[in-house]
Amino acid sequence: MLRVVAVSVAFAAITFTLIPVQWVAVALKLPLRRKLPVFYHRMLCKLLRVRITVVGEPCRDAPLLIASNHVSWLDIPVLTALAPVVFVAKREVASWPLFGLLAKLQRSVFVERERRSRTAKTNRDIAVRLAEGDPVVLFAEETSSDGNRVLPFRSSLIGALHATMRERGAAQVHVQPLAIAYARVDGIPAGRQHRPLVAWYGGMDLLPHLAGVMRRSAIDVTVAWGPALPCDLATDRKALAASLEATVRRLRADALQQS
Repeated sequence: MLRVVAVSVAFAAITFTLIPVQWVAVALKLPLRRKLPVFYHRMLCKLLRVRITVVGEPCRDAPLLIASNHVSWLDIPVLTALAPVVFVAKREVASWPLFGLLAKLQRSVFVERERRSRTAKTNRDIAVRLAEGDPVVLFAEETSSDGNRVLPFRSSLIGALHATMRERGAAQVHVQPLAIAYARVDGIPAGRQHRPLVAWYGGMDLLPHLAGVMRRSAIDVTVAWGPALPCDLATDRKALAASLEATVRRLRADALQQS
């Protein structure tokens, strides 16, 4: 419990110090609005004793959409610690105490998945972020898993690619597959029984799970980048989603095997 309290105090101190700075940076569209979340999430990873191994390299071309599997809320600090990315999140996240504010300050795009009629607006919002040069992370499973599998990738929000090209005049958009694999927990290779210690899925309550992660002595995660795919208006989104899913499955399996 002493560690949980110490990490909680440090988290609060860092968070409430940087919130007003980020708010001003976002309001004035300062370059700092992209740099500060990277610094912040690197600090969080250090507090939580998360050690990140990177395989491959992120694409440097823009616009860039990143299609990733999704295991836990921990994916957010892990990925942001590596690059100034923007996330696509479910609408209810925006109303969460504190965490909703943090998501807004990172300029997340919120999607109402139960209202497919809103998909066009979501695609336009993603298109704006992409056109401004922000790499956008799409958790293509549209939910988190138990960490032992990759769920089927959904093709609906990949329609944002076409929206970007039509509305922003981009000839093509690059899509890069990304696999997140939690390889070790407390120094032990993360088998099927260990990955749910990090995974946050189903009806799990956030705060007890957060406290559980704080108690861990170390969490090792591998982030594996696949080759980016250039896409244009002729790209079939269902075929693209299937290709991305297959690549992420392979990257994740390779990362776990090598850990």
